[in-house]
Amino acid sequence: MKIYITIDGGTTNTRISLVKDGVVVATDKYNVGARASIDGNSALKTTVKNGIVKILEKTGVDAKSVIRIIASGMITCEFGLVNLPHIIAPCGIKELKQNAFDTLLPEISEIPFTFIRGVKTVSEDLSKVDMMRGEETELMGVLQNGKCAYVLPGSHSKIIFTDDNGNITEFATLLTGELIYALSTDTILKDAVDLSLNTYDKEYLEKGYEYCKENGINEALFKVRILKNLFKASPAECYGFFLGIALCGEIEKIIKANAPTIVIGGKKQLKEATAYLLKKYSDSVIKLLSDEEVDNSSTLGAIRIYEYQANV
Repeated sequence: MKIYITIDGGTTNTRISLVKDGVVVATDKYNVGARASIDGNSALKTTVKNGIVKILEKTGVDAKSVIRIIASGMITCEFGLVNLPHIIAPCGIKELKQNAFDTLLPEISEIPFTFIRGVKTVSEDLSKVDMMRGEETELMGVLQNGKCAYVLPGSHSKIIFTDDNGNITEFATLLTGELIYALSTDTILKDAVDLSLNTYDKEYLEKGYEYCKENGINEALFKVRILKNLFKASPAECYGFFLGIALCGEIEKIIKANAPTIVIGGKKQLKEATAYLLKKYSDSVIKLLSDEEVDNSSTLGAIRIYEYQANV
């Protein structure tokens, strides 16, 4: 039996999972990430150490039975457990495996660690330069055949382009999730946008997208308040219009790339809204990942990278 522990380390959260023979047995989430260790990594170190003990106890697994702890994400940044430079795209699973960093951290666990490096693009052109930590591992957990664009909505949404061999060729980061949260909680739009809604009006989603595309994000955003106060639009209509605005730049970038297939993951509401707009406005084949595929992508991607063996 193959048993692994995986760690998906974000900026503000850390997920620790235990996997037996490719099946995720248990996952624990902690509201501690790399940001908590800006003044020293003791907070993250303690969380990881205690989290490993907890998940072993919960699953009844002996530490000696675990092959590896495989970690990826912001846990490899300057505020993480180890500080590893990014590898440079184009790259794929082969390069991610070749550049993985094996080490022992006895102050945390007796189980050996493997850290997966993030990826960056290098260019004199600012528009072609970007970086990521964690999404490359998530990508390997949902990789499809052929040339694709992968849309991973979230706090920092990623659009990742791959070639026919599944290699990352380029990617872009957008602050979509943070933009949505900040605008709806710390601006005049606070009383017009209700993030607790579990639905939105699809007609107004289109209207928000189209208005933003035509008039720009600055003007479009204030129209959310106009809709609420002067047009007496419903909360679902206001939220739909707002989401269409927030997603406009992302949708336009994806459409411009003209990828034959677009694979969409991320959180449920952003995932579904993105898919709805792309199905209407692009000619690409749209594949929507299930919630389970999204939840397990980083965990299974980490194991696929670790177990990868190049054909010789």
